[in-house]
Amino acid sequence: MISGFPAPGRQWPAFFSLASAAALLFAFGVLLSPPAAVAKGNLASKPTELKLVLNGDLTMSEKEFRLETGKYYKLSIEAKTSDEFHWMAPDLFLSAWVYQVVISGIEVHNVKSPEIEFDKDGVAIIYFVPVRTGRFKFYVRGQEERGMLGQFIVE
Repeated sequence: MISGFPAPGRQWPAFFSLASAAALLFAFGVLLSPPAAVAKGNLASKPTELKLVLNGDLTMSEKEFRLETGKYYKLSIEAKTSDEFHWMAPDLFLSAWVYQVVISGIEVHNVKSPEIEFDKDGVAIIYFVPVRTGRFKFYVRGQEERGMLGQFIVE
């Protein structure tokens, strides 16, 4: 007879059942599995606010924004111009989760890479979470050489 096994014709003790064996295997699986991914912040909480002003004299209030992956942002872009401006940051928004774009109180969801066209003074708001690190340009199309160019640095 092998030590630890019941003698022929005898049964395992009542505490050792198939259910208890399954529970024991599950517990070991949970203990040995890798930890779940956790974002740095609570994405349901208040976003970090960023503000960019595009001026009619072809200047911008900011040339650089420093961001963190996994953090929720609210970018307000205000145009103070009578000229037509096409603001863009295509590489950033292809590397981010864009929750919504709000223009004049109207929410637009499922936006992949927003290009905001201002025909006059106005404000557009973009809610997003960067998911990849890098340096990403933002600019007013056609006005880059005149100074309407900046970058997002995502760490």
